Amino acid sequence: MGGAPHAHLHPQVDPLARLRTADDPPWDVYLTGTVFLDIIFTGLDSAPVRGTESWARGMGSSPGGAANMATALARLGLRTSLAAAFGDDHYGDYCWDALERGEGIDLSPSRTVPGWHSPVTVSMAYEGERTMVSHGHEPPTETVFPQEGAPEYRPRARAAVASLTPGRPASWIARAADEGTRVFGDVGWDDTGAWDLAGLADLEHCEAFLPNAEEAMRYTGTDCPRTAAHALTEFVPLAVVTLGAEGAYAVDRRTGESAEVPAIEVEALDPTGAGDVFVAGFVTGTLAGWPLADRLAFAGLTAALSVQEFGGSLSAPGWSEVAAWWRRVQSVEGQDPAALRRYAFLEDLVPETCVERWPRRRAVPTIGFRRSA
Repeated sequence: MGGAPHAHLHPQVDPLARLRTADDPPWDVYLTGTVFLDIIFTGLDSAPVRGTESWARGMGSSPGGAANMATALARLGLRTSLAAAFGDDHYGDYCWDALERGEGIDLSPSRTVPGWHSPVTVSMAYEGERTMVSHGHEPPTETVFPQEGAPEYRPRARAAVASLTPGRPASWIARAADEGTRVFGDVGWDDTGAWDLAGLADLEHCEAFLPNAEEAMRYTGTDCPRTAAHALTEFVPLAVVTLGAEGAYAVDRRTGESAEVPAIEVEALDPTGAGDVFVAGFVTGTLAGWPLADRLAFAGLTAALSVQEFGGSLSAPGWSEVAAWWRRVQSVEGQDPAALRRYAFLEDLVPETCVERWPRRRAVPTIGFRRSA
């Protein structure tokens, strides 16, 4: 199921339009990782109780894992390339189709693995949190991505989003950085409990590091996420720490600038993938050359919009949702003028009218309906 790149499907707003030249690499962002089939249950009043059966009021299925960020980037107008293994089953077919045909994501570096079943995650959302159960097996990466070990391998992109794993450096990250690709480092929970920044060997190749507050404090041994952000700039030029309901804080060592933007209050249906959407929004603003505070505000806004839909990848907002939100908040009587000024940069970005497909493709209970004859 290898594929030639599809035409970009979300051309309504190109945040990099003024920067594009004929000498650009073919892709704006490259990423790699595991794609899951996500099955999400929502509308649970509480956590499931042992020995009982719980009924959810809502359910959706969508590509997950690395697909969350890839979709978020593509919907924000960035030309996105994803290297991933796909299962040789109906789940894998569905995920491939949803990403390549549905979102215009380049899957030419991806592979379908014969006889390998797709990883699956079941996510249960309740009380603003989520509980997940996953199942899957490691794909035979030496046969799936032989180009990863080849000296000539290049992501051919302006930027790359790399998921940093303690004690497991990825050779492509250093090569990408050497070639001028701007690397944004993401990280997950350290199951080893070591929380040793020296174990994140690829951090030295990153332009930015984007942990959440708990991760940042554990890695730096501090008790304040803002202090942690400053401490992280000893290891990476730009540290961005998400603060949950408080928003986000960032420090740029190169300019000495820091910024903090509060979170937008929304009624969260499902937080799955919100962190990935935040990173996608921040990468978009960084590549477009926006001021640091604008990048934080935009990343927080896109994440806030995403949690109002269920599902990870297919809850990611596009420019139509951003435009609708901006027009709506301006019409609210008694709106805080300072809050409006914080997002005034959107005025020159969002379209006056919606020309994207609408409504956007969302997670649905089944992975596909049979078409009637």
